[in-house]
Amino acid sequence: MPETSDQREQRLEKLTALRAAGVEPYPARFSCTHSVAQALHVFTSSEGSAESPVVRTAGRIMSIRVMGKASFAHIMDGSGRIQIYIRQDEVGEQAYEFFLKMFDLGDFIGVEGPLFRTRTGEITIRVQSFQMLAKALRPLPEKWHGLTDVELRYRQRYLDLLANERVRRTFITRTRIVSAIRRFLDERGFLEVETPILQPIYGGAAARPFVTHHNALDCDFYLRISDELYLKRLIIGGLERVYEIGRDFRNEGISTKHNPEFTQIEVYQAYADYHEMMRLTEELWSTVAHEVLGTTTITYQGHEINLTPPWRRWPMREAIKEATGIDIAIHTDLESLRQQIQERRLELDIKPTWGKQIEELFKEYVEPNLIQPTFILDYPLDISPLAKKKPDAPGLVERFEFFIGGLECGNAFSELNDPLEQRERFEMQWQQLQEGDAEAHPMDEDWIRAMEYGMPPTGGLGFGIDRMTMLFTDNPSIREVILFPALKPKSGE
Repeated sequence: MPETSDQREQRLEKLTALRAAGVEPYPARFSCTHSVAQALHVFTSSEGSAESPVVRTAGRIMSIRVMGKASFAHIMDGSGRIQIYIRQDEVGEQAYEFFLKMFDLGDFIGVEGPLFRTRTGEITIRVQSFQMLAKALRPLPEKWHGLTDVELRYRQRYLDLLANERVRRTFITRTRIVSAIRRFLDERGFLEVETPILQPIYGGAAARPFVTHHNALDCDFYLRISDELYLKRLIIGGLERVYEIGRDFRNEGISTKHNPEFTQIEVYQAYADYHEMMRLTEELWSTVAHEVLGTTTITYQGHEINLTPPWRRWPMREAIKEATGIDIAIHTDLESLRQQIQERRLELDIKPTWGKQIEELFKEYVEPNLIQPTFILDYPLDISPLAKKKPDAPGLVERFEFFIGGLECGNAFSELNDPLEQRERFEMQWQQLQEGDAEAHPMDEDWIRAMEYGMPPTGGLGFGIDRMTMLFTDNPSIREVILFPALKPKSGE
């Protein structure tokens, strides 16, 4: 049932009455001896003993059932839900009437009293004293139907968390995923670092940036699209194993897979290559799954997926050839490739370069079918300006992306560490930028200067925390795993 202005007015009248009676409806503090979960645990641990444990706890009122001179209610805190029992004979007539007249669903209450088990078997607090902790001026979503309007759920996530247990579990799982990733990397000698979010030159990915202006310096900065080039500067500086978990920003479309603000982890290891990054990736994902979920087998959108290493390693050439019959090792120029696409009547967007056309071919005909964890190896050079060439395959680089449940989950490569070749790559990208490719990588002289001081062989890896959470919680949309996803403001807001 949607809220009405009358309901809010009634609650405002109660708020006024509380203050007129000298009751502070929003006190600064309330000392709890137990959370709800701790109260439930202490009772089950001591059940059968001579004295019932007394607890002092607090929470939001989620239900009220009045039975004459006694009432039952359920309160909820961040740890769980428990029943309270308030009797007129126990708290006094005046206090009981105060409870009936002044408390509504959604209000926060602090209670104290002994625990007992009702005839129906429910652990309950027999309230001896209580206190108003916060008066809610708007009613909660209707109890039985919950909050189902998708856009309202995203705009008012606080109500979504209150109304939907599954949503709460999703975000608790997300937090545990991040904690487990940190433990995994910390135990292996990686250092967590922080690099700039505001950058004078964006880089490290193929994406359009957000631009902002710094008034004091009177120059434009970009919200980072990737952490890569700053993390690799740290490798040059002698920090041989580093990682960062942070927000990146890409000025692109919004979909079930994309949000302009998202969370990514990037990991760099000196003296490693993309094969080592594959081993690190599959070990990290399986370890985190086991720690957070208790298993390395997940279910995503009806598919049972086994994250146990080793994962499949599949060269892009073989994957495309199996799906379409086109051998990119034979059709090594754009014209020949397009001719093959036309002959097979494949429906694809036309792209300006050989590598981008291959990427489009792969996304359309291979990617959706990659359900079990799969590393796709060896990408075109012209879409991989920061990766090392593959010695035995001209036009390709030592790069992989990995896919799970039909989702692209991450990207990695043996890092290009030749500064002269890096300049050539940037010049190629700059030409594409001038020709209208808004996602081409800009020239970065400071990065080239850093490389000229010497960078060891290095393996790099990046993957999205959001998509990992989607997979681990069986959510088909990225908006379900971001607490406050990007939405177009409503008029008047």
